[in-house]
Amino acid sequence: MEKTCIDALPLTVNSSEKQETVCIFGTGDFGRSLGLKMLQCGYSVVFGSRNPQKTTLLPSGAEVLSYSEAAKKSDIIIIAIHREHYDFLTELTEVLNGKILVDISNNLKINQYPESNAEYLAHLVPGAHVVKAFNTISAWALQSGALDASRQVFVCGNDSKAKQRVMDIVRNLGLTPMDQGSLMAAKEIEKYPLQLFPMWRFPFYLSAVLCVFLFFYCVIRDVIYPYVYEKKDNTFRMAISIPNRIFPITALTLLALVYLPGVIAAILQLYRGTKYRRFPDWLDHWMLCRKQLGLVALGFAFLHVLYTLVIPIRYYVRWRLGNLTVTQAILKKENPFSTSSAWLSDSYVALGILGFFLFVLLGITSLPSVSNAVNWREFRFVQSKLGYLTLILCTAHTLVYGGKRFLSPSNLRWYLPAAYVLGLIIPCTVLVIKFVLIMPCVDNTLTRIRQGWERNSKH
Repeated sequence: MEKTCIDALPLTVNSSEKQETVCIFGTGDFGRSLGLKMLQCGYSVVFGSRNPQKTTLLPSGAEVLSYSEAAKKSDIIIIAIHREHYDFLTELTEVLNGKILVDISNNLKINQYPESNAEYLAHLVPGAHVVKAFNTISAWALQSGALDASRQVFVCGNDSKAKQRVMDIVRNLGLTPMDQGSLMAAKEIEKYPLQLFPMWRFPFYLSAVLCVFLFFYCVIRDVIYPYVYEKKDNTFRMAISIPNRIFPITALTLLALVYLPGVIAAILQLYRGTKYRRFPDWLDHWMLCRKQLGLVALGFAFLHVLYTLVIPIRYYVRWRLGNLTVTQAILKKENPFSTSSAWLSDSYVALGILGFFLFVLLGITSLPSVSNAVNWREFRFVQSKLGYLTLILCTAHTLVYGGKRFLSPSNLRWYLPAAYVLGLIIPCTVLVIKFVLIMPCVDNTLTRIRQGWERNSKH
């Protein structure tokens, strides 16, 4: 029966079953954590150390010996030391010959050395079978119990039998091995822990640029312009009013940018008449970032909702309403009820609520725990059909907000339109092109191309 470790200590141990011994070179945080995990999973662990007599804090049940003595105890040796300390291994080449060396090291920065640490280790000890593993798991995850993506252990090596034995250990520890091929993949594997949100950089940078641009644009229209021509101090608008314009525009723009690469890809396929040509690298990267773009857009939509909820308690709003009420009472006048204005106001709010609801639904279905529970057709329906419906509702929400002022010349300041007009450019462009693409005469051709048909094919 295959033994599999649970995060807790086993209640009973079958003493008749022979324990496999694993050697760990290094008694640092990761080495101790990995050793404790292996002991919990039924392995016999022996540590190799420079100073075995002075080594403390080791897990109970583990043995500590010198490097040469520990290496003789097992044919699997985990190298839990930094690359700069590998030189002593050359003195143990005879002892390590034919053994499996598991390199778990990482560097301080990407491309710090010309070759990977695992390849360097294989060069130092040519008679050993070097396998790269465990470098994407932290000591904290081993101690507390790895969850979700942190359970994945990328494994690579040139010897298939050695790699399989390491993958068996990974499974017995309750982790998920991911075979990445030969040792040449080690350089890429060693980059993973050093990458800081690689798929989130483009969305973050883009949203930051949009926010900065829109902030200065709104300051020019709503703060500087009134001060120059009317000597009004509207700087207080920079706290609530201007951010509450920036956030929805950024959210709508980012949502449109989620679907724009798909539209561009469809146009390229129609132009080329085939699906068997690669997209440009920038378009590939853009399409890979669509999930992150959508989640960042949802974050800005949440900020817009929160900022909108605090509008009634703002001092400026309470002062303006109170002043208007007193003025009407003194003049004994009242504003007549406008049915068209009521329709515009209620439609604007209703479209915003529905759009935000679908926006949240898109965000929920993009979570791995939810997306893994639906099939591809259901996921595509939510992310594509409901996604475009969300874009339509949010765009309509912005259009109705503009109402009669949308293209009014009186709304221009220094020939600059309102910020929400700029926010409609990309969404409207995406929706118009998408409308053209779903027309039967275009959609039929695009469907045939995606099913393998080629315009210039001889077959």
